[in-house]
Amino acid sequence: MSGDNTAKSINNFLGSTYIFASAVNEVVEEKLLRQVAGDRISFSQFKLLKLVALSDARSIADVAAFLSVSNAAASKAVDKLVRRKLLTRTELPADRRNIELALTEQSRRILAQYDTLKAHKLNKLFRQFSRRELHRTAQLLDRLSATLVDHSAKPEQVCLQCGIYFRDKCLMRQLLNRTCFYHRQHALRKGNGRR
Repeated sequence: MSGDNTAKSINNFLGSTYIFASAVNEVVEEKLLRQVAGDRISFSQFKLLKLVALSDARSIADVAAFLSVSNAAASKAVDKLVRRKLLTRTELPADRRNIELALTEQSRRILAQYDTLKAHKLNKLFRQFSRRELHRTAQLLDRLSATLVDHSAKPEQVCLQCGIYFRDKCLMRQLLNRTCFYHRQHALRKGNGRR
């Protein structure tokens, strides 16, 4: 394949992946969330609820890293969800910078409804593809992602590349020795004897 054809193929591939990611964002994330929660919460706030559901976020810095915002913005986001009775926030007496965030019954219901609706919608959309096709495509995308990401990142730097799509077997963690936020939280929970 000539250099021009290779560049064109790569550009077409990147365009397709960008369009796919945009479609996931629009259809799977934002549209489904609107169906479940209306205008009560933004997708950013939903991501924060998913973070709490999937981990033991213990500081505003954890929330800020996950949302890619400043600590002040993360604190405001948490406070807003607390006021809407979607989160509870407890400062730990030993260190006020450490907090304990917990979902409320209302936020658990929103997450459960979203997950149910998402599973139904995606099963319908993806039924035309075999599990093998989906698995091979996921593997290809993981390998390409591992090639594209910053290889100079230090293992102690926390990786949040997957956003709300945590997977136990993450290529970033396996090949690049990245410290996964969710995996770190899971290990901390196990170390404390929590399930």
